Amino acid sequence: MADTQTESPPQAYVLSFRCPDRLGVVARYSGLMYECGAYITEVSNYSDPVTEMFFLRCVFDDRAMTVPYAELAGRLETLAADMAMDYTLRPACERPRVLVAVSRYDHCLSALLTKWQAGALPAEIVAVVSNHEDCRRLAEFHGLPYHHLPVTADNKPEQEAALYALMEAERVDLLVLARYMQILSDDLCRRIEGRAINIHHSFLPGFKGARPYHQAYERGVKVIGATAHYVTSDLDEGPIIAQEVRPIDHQVSVQQMVHYGHDIEATALAQAVRLHCEQRVILNGQRTVIL
Repeated sequence: MADTQTESPPQAYVLSFRCPDRLGVVARYSGLMYECGAYITEVSNYSDPVTEMFFLRCVFDDRAMTVPYAELAGRLETLAADMAMDYTLRPACERPRVLVAVSRYDHCLSALLTKWQAGALPAEIVAVVSNHEDCRRLAEFHGLPYHHLPVTADNKPEQEAALYALMEAERVDLLVLARYMQILSDDLCRRIEGRAINIHHSFLPGFKGARPYHQAYERGVKVIGATAHYVTSDLDEGPIIAQEVRPIDHQVSVQQMVHYGHDIEATALAQAVRLHCEQRVILNGQRTVIL
């Protein structure tokens, strides 16, 4: 009888880190990988001459591993302590758990859900939360729970507490503000720093606040854009992850700019979420390094 057993495919892992740039960083990291038999399949790095920081992302698998994964992780922790390394290591199959917040505009939400169900977004979207009911049918069409958390000037602290409690209950790794038209409090921004992405319907920096397309129209701009960035307590000032632009001319009306904007907002946000979930974004002060 033929042997029908087949070997399991290699388990892949993703490692990303930043540390002070100095002689031997690559040698010590790669030496550890070699000693443990980690088979590197993808690697990219960047050395910032201004901040004198080093950034690296690699993917490796266990096809030739000579030690258990736990031992590699322990040795990496020791190396990280010695080199002042801030790192993240995880199995590539573990997809970040994402909560999407939306208000009434559904174009960014629709793009995210479509890409997610098509397998083009390496995330596990766990639910949709909103201060309105407008997007409930869209979320439920995609089989997702819809949490309605209305907000007023009087209940904002309680509403934000409920939002954060939902994140905790669902073990959310990333909150995506997909045209969620509420300004988060400084306290909440600090609690979710580095794990919340917002889409700003303008090409930052510039034309901040309300009605950015109208401001751009009044200035006669020749390019409109959208900016996906991390959420911070400084409104629309967070580190930028992705931007999209579209050239226009004097014939384009405000209404046309808004319609064009829907497309570029959805594209920029989906790109930023993908980059974050693939562990390609590393913070570099107020900037980001994309590897």
